[in-house]
Amino acid sequence: MSRLTSIQVENATGQTAELFTMIKRAMGKVPNAYQTIGIAPELLAQALQHNATLAKSTLSKQELEAINLVVSELSGCDYCLAAHTLTGKMAGYSLAQTQALRRGEYPDDARIDALVKFVSTVVSTRGTLAEETVTRFLAAGFSDRQVVEIISAISAILFTNMINRVNDTVVDFPHVN
Repeated sequence: MSRLTSIQVENATGQTAELFTMIKRAMGKVPNAYQTIGIAPELLAQALQHNATLAKSTLSKQELEAINLVVSELSGCDYCLAAHTLTGKMAGYSLAQTQALRRGEYPDDARIDALVKFVSTVVSTRGTLAEETVTRFLAAGFSDRQVVEIISAISAILFTNMINRVNDTVVDFPHVN
């Protein structure tokens, strides 16, 4: 059961109603997580804009979904794991591949494998990363710009991970193990 206030779509007003209309048009529904974030419409707008900006980045949809899956696994966010397993499949991953990404590995593609290992290191360690970690990652074919975009993608998914973990948001996507 959710712990924070959620705005039901039919009760939304003002900016929240406008954002919900846009989300419903794009997704076919307003996910429960967005109904909670909608209590702060400026932050919902910012989160949606952040994701729209990431969609225009130099990272592919598969790379972005790989980031979302590994970060959500490390955070322990059941809501985002369910949502991004579905969107990961829409980006071209099989269920087995989404499970590998969640484990922080991807043997099917060396570039994506390097990405999930780098993201896992960034999220799960403290302090300044070792120079060799960054050098090795750049040698895998990523640019400095992409490192910045990856960190931005990490921050975007961490925002929703933390909202859902605090809220215990009811999962309205197919559950995953």
